[in-house]
Amino acid sequence: MKLASLKGGRDGRLVVVSNDLKRYVAPAGIATLQAALDDWEAAEPALREVHARLENEPTFGEHFFEENCASPLPRAYQWADGSAYINHVELVRKARGAEVPASFYTDPLMYQGGSDSFLAPREAIPLADEAWGCDCEGEIAVITDDVPMGVSSADALGHIKLVLLCNDVSLRNLIPNELAKGFGFFQSKPSSAFSPAAVTPDALGDAWRKGRLHRSLRVDLNGEAFGRAEAGEDATFSLADLVAHAARTRPLAAGTVIGSGTVSNRGAGGGPGKPVEQGGRGYSCIAEIRMIETIADGVPKTPFLRRGDRVTIEMLDDAGASIFGRIDQVVA
Repeated sequence: MKLASLKGGRDGRLVVVSNDLKRYVAPAGIATLQAALDDWEAAEPALREVHARLENEPTFGEHFFEENCASPLPRAYQWADGSAYINHVELVRKARGAEVPASFYTDPLMYQGGSDSFLAPREAIPLADEAWGCDCEGEIAVITDDVPMGVSSADALGHIKLVLLCNDVSLRNLIPNELAKGFGFFQSKPSSAFSPAAVTPDALGDAWRKGRLHRSLRVDLNGEAFGRAEAGEDATFSLADLVAHAARTRPLAAGTVIGSGTVSNRGAGGGPGKPVEQGGRGYSCIAEIRMIETIADGVPKTPFLRRGDRVTIEMLDDAGASIFGRIDQVVA
């Protein structure tokens, strides 16, 4: 089942979307996705009934346009982003001559981001100053129902109700000074954007296994292939592990969004990955190629995003059809 939120009001208008992302129906009595999550046990059967009609009746519903979508949750009670792909962390630390602490391989990194104003999937990325070092980050994210404190990873898997894609925008040049204060990210992490559709795990079929999504994340920059990382590979932690980590000392409210961190693959032989044009899988953020350039040549060469640059993030099924719809943003 696929769900989306059309623009309108602060929390959007919930719609059920056909698997081919061509038609939608607004369910009766459930105004927003947050309302559905608040009472998922009751809401899910009603939503699935609407979805079944969309799939079985070709003339049922209205035309769906991704341009009319807000992020599935235009705002959320919580947005926490982890770092499932330790390869990304290894590269960042290696570029500055630092070792990765052993605990990073058993205890996930996570920060609490701003969730009060997510960008729509086709909304421009606002950038006041190019010197801030604007970067995209292609990620997998999940939305939970109510998660009890102390939940195990195995049980956390059942609390993942929806899967979606994310562009976790970062202002790289603001990060060092913020982290040096010892209090974490704030100004360096502006509003993120999410894919038009959020998808129930069962609709992903065999691609969703043990809290990992085994498909290629397609990141394009200015119309050129930039990243084709396999999201199911090189993930030290699953999304369920990250949910359990977030809930270790407190419960999570329904509508909590948890991100995977930048999807990142190792190269052949375990070394740094290569760009797509060199036969590699590329990168899901600009910082990663800059780190590889720094390791190889001492200085980064690839610039961060500038005004007018365009980033797209998407994932396709075996037939080449979009699963979640496309994040498509221009820096403004």
